[in-house]
Amino acid sequence: MSDSAKWYVIHTYSGYENAVKTSIEKFVTGRGMEDMILRMEIPMETVTEVTDSGATKEVERKVFPGYVLIKMVMTDDTWHLVRNVRGVTGFVGSANKPIPLTEEEVLAMGMEKHEIVVKYNVGDHVKIVDGPLASFTGVVEEIEPEKNRVSVMVSMFGRETPVDLELDQVEVQN
Repeated sequence: MSDSAKWYVIHTYSGYENAVKTSIEKFVTGRGMEDMILRMEIPMETVTEVTDSGATKEVERKVFPGYVLIKMVMTDDTWHLVRNVRGVTGFVGSANKPIPLTEEEVLAMGMEKHEIVVKYNVGDHVKIVDGPLASFTGVVEEIEPEKNRVSVMVSMFGRETPVDLELDQVEVQN
């Protein structure tokens, strides 16, 4: 079941985020629904504030006040469990139909990280395995793992052309 789990956004009363998260965790444990509601997050950021006296201090602050992110399998039971927790005003979505976050949104928020093992280096001959240039070959010019990018020099129409791709779109050519 956990394969069909998606990230959703719960709207709460401002300041109730931690209470909502704790309540849902208790209900999930009490009802044995750990395989249906997998994770909850309240995205936080560390900010440096300057006080009136000129001193600086680091403060943890909610990135999205009034919202809790939850990874769950959406069923009538899980919807009702979350919806009926004190402090929850609803899911983000239309009427009674919560809309899950896209994979890009989840990755952009840093909720989940996909680890890609790069098995090629600059100068290696690679084959493009995904996208509009699939089956083209080229030479790796630059690798940027932190940006999930690789630059490959591909020969198209008799010209060498640099192409930016994602790390998992290419593999070492045999």
